[in-house]
Amino acid sequence: MNRWVPWVSLLARVGLAAVLIVAGGLKAADPDQSEIAVRAYHILPDSLAYPTSLVLPMFEIALGLLLLIGLAVRPTAIVSAVLFVVLIGVIASVWARGYTIDCGCFGGGGEDASVTWWHYLTEILRDVGFLAIALWLSVFPRSRWALGPGSRLRWDSPDAAATDEKELV
Repeated sequence: MNRWVPWVSLLARVGLAAVLIVAGGLKAADPDQSEIAVRAYHILPDSLAYPTSLVLPMFEIALGLLLLIGLAVRPTAIVSAVLFVVLIGVIASVWARGYTIDCGCFGGGGEDASVTWWHYLTEILRDVGFLAIALWLSVFPRSRWALGPGSRLRWDSPDAAATDEKELV
């Protein structure tokens, strides 16, 4: 493994953690608005909109905190990747069905007549970028300053990155 891979994984881990914590935190701060955003997708039954508006932000925050401290990075990255695939799918779904909504990905959300195809495209591309970061961490979970045993580098050799690569194979 190249010596730079653990540094890229560190940046990916902290960056994705920040995205998840901020997105979850903004939604958790206003659960009523989050419920409006969930309802705007017209995917879940109304009875599940409010519980989803409460659970999804906490789930995002939990994923973000796990990544931030570097605990269970590979499983957390895989779950995050699945989450981003779902989010890309629901955004594509509302776009295909002709709804005009603000996705509510970072708070807010709901019906918005000013939304155009460009909004949907940029939201999907943004989430594809986050998906790529999660996939990177799924393949290269070891990084500097991670706490989890399968996520942290070993410091007992001069070439810890090379030693860790051998363990992964």
